[in-house]
Amino acid sequence: MGFLRHKETSLYFGYNRNYTRMLFQVPQFIEVEDKIIGPFTFKQFIYIAGGAGISFILFKIFPLFISVFLIAPVAALSLALAFYKMNDQPFIQVLESMLTYTFGKKLYTWEKAPPKKASEATEDRTEDISGLLVPRVSEGKLKDIAWSLGVEESLYSSEDEGGKTPSGDTK
Repeated sequence: MGFLRHKETSLYFGYNRNYTRMLFQVPQFIEVEDKIIGPFTFKQFIYIAGGAGISFILFKIFPLFISVFLIAPVAALSLALAFYKMNDQPFIQVLESMLTYTFGKKLYTWEKAPPKKASEATEDRTEDISGLLVPRVSEGKLKDIAWSLGVEESLYSSEDEGGKTPSGDTK
């Protein structure tokens, strides 16, 4: 019956060989941006193109001697925006944080919230307490708890002092 073997279903470690496995592609390197234009991402290309455009305009408007001094910071800023990372954060976020800190208010004051009216406070407390079940402690139960605490306290203090247990035995 070897010629019928290919039609039989056989299980191999719980896997039916007649069924095909479903394969899924798992995306990897999700944090890496796609290279759109040559070796640059879209953001990098925009930063470099913007810097090059501003540099060209400065070169056409001003004489060569002055434009060199104006183009250098523009080129440095565009290259930093495109490629430089500080503490694994893009330079644009570092620049934004710096500007927010520089121009934002620096005096932080704590402002107390206005107090609630007495009637609102009591209404809130009654709503919160109504759903809670508070266990009642009887006088006998309270004495039992106090006695057990006293026994444990004397037990541990006597062991620390002389090494004797409450029954008078030594360790």
